[in-house]
Amino acid sequence: MQTQSLPTQQKKSISPDVLWINTNPSFQRFDRPLIRYISKQIPIAQWEYSQTTDEPCCLDIALVLLHDYLKSCSSPVHLIGHSTGGWVGLLYARKHPERVKSLTLLGVGCYPSADWHAHYYALRQLLPACRQMVLTQMVYNLFGKQDRETTKNLVKILEKDLENSPSPHSLYERKTESPGGVSVPLMVCGSKDDIIVDPHSLQGWSEWFKEGDRLWECPQGHHFFHYFYSQEVGRQITKFWQSLDLI
Repeated sequence: MQTQSLPTQQKKSISPDVLWINTNPSFQRFDRPLIRYISKQIPIAQWEYSQTTDEPCCLDIALVLLHDYLKSCSSPVHLIGHSTGGWVGLLYARKHPERVKSLTLLGVGCYPSADWHAHYYALRQLLPACRQMVLTQMVYNLFGKQDRETTKNLVKILEKDLENSPSPHSLYERKTESPGGVSVPLMVCGSKDDIIVDPHSLQGWSEWFKEGDRLWECPQGHHFFHYFYSQEVGRQITKFWQSLDLI
């Protein structure tokens, strides 16, 4: 099942200033603090995509549906997304730059297909451990050290995301996406202690940067740095938009 919705501010507007791309419904709770911060500065809407376990894991359908929505907008928008959502935004901006004011990527490396699913399946192949143990390790990789109860709850969230996210990786095959930039203004944000998208992967973007593009690293916060440090991340992103004289 695919869904598109605009649950935040400006529901009546068919052309929001900012569009948050969410392809991981299970992770919505981690996006909300940053979305809430941005919504106080500039109108923002959410575009959501979800799929059933019977559908193939593929980003193509998400791209088609995103284009269907953006075609209804009267003007280009700022796209922003975390992890796989950012990957979708990157692919879209490459294909339809005329509909994108700027692109902001959170937790997306210069090889954008290296999301948490890719790391999870790599660990499944490397470690002589069951699914539950690997997911427990992934909790540490994604969020840092947590207490036992929090870890159990996060494992359940990761299990659900493996079922509902369109990330095209599997235990049998991990997809790759060629590195490269976009013609629209670009900002890339990450965390210095992120294991999924490490600083080397972030710095790799510099080869593709144009004048005015930005790279910003949060001192800590792991892969979900935008949840733990939503205000600082939000300040950096809004500064980027302000530098474009678009808000």
